[in-house]
Amino acid sequence: MKIAITGKGGVGKTTLSALIARAWMDKGFKVLAIDVDPVASLAGALGFPNPDKIMSLSQMVELIEERTGAKPGKSGQIFKLNPTVSDLPDKIATVHNGVKLIVMGGVASGGSGCVCPENTLIRSLLQHIILNRDERVVVDMEAGIEHLGRSTADSVDCLITVVEPSGRSIRAAHQIKSLAKDIGIKNIRVVGNKIQSPDDEKFILNNLDSLGIIGMIPVSVSIKEMDTKGYRDMTDHKVISAIDLILTALERKDNA
Repeated sequence: MKIAITGKGGVGKTTLSALIARAWMDKGFKVLAIDVDPVASLAGALGFPNPDKIMSLSQMVELIEERTGAKPGKSGQIFKLNPTVSDLPDKIATVHNGVKLIVMGGVASGGSGCVCPENTLIRSLLQHIILNRDERVVVDMEAGIEHLGRSTADSVDCLITVVEPSGRSIRAAHQIKSLAKDIGIKNIRVVGNKIQSPDDEKFILNNLDSLGIIGMIPVSVSIKEMDTKGYRDMTDHKVISAIDLILTALERKDNA
């Protein structure tokens, strides 16, 4: 199963990615977690030691040049659009507590766009992982779906949009739905986060029920600690129950 998680910045997509990765690992699955957000924070949420010292793929200048034939940061270069990447998941991944993690990183230079050797390597590796790897894969996307091209869209089992009870988050979810359908992603689902009251649930249900809501995660001190201290064994039974319901929904063939 391969899932991608997105949403407006700050809604909790990284938290959900970490919770799902750990829950799958606890159930005995091989898990590969991918951080595609340029502001990488999944390693910290998963409790990896010294997360700031984990090098992202976009920082591996020599590897990028070796695989694409071009050095990052230089303009006017010709480079391979289909670099060899099949060996990279095992070569560059970091493992902690049974979860394998790859930090992709992003293109740091403003205005460089997507046509550059580092982004080409990131896209090729992500495509290979989604199409060919046999682990359970959870991809923590940036606030959008730019890295999911048409070649990988059909192989994503589910795109989860995380929302909080706010108008901006709701509007972002509808925009993501439109973009996802444009590139052929069929299974698009919603998880509500930071739920404090029945009114919060009602607000999300009234505005996004057509997208298929598969879970609501309550505000929790345990989750807040993940943001500051990294992953610890979840003790909040309401959160555990919410994640179990989300995983059950994902296992259904129609993700309904």
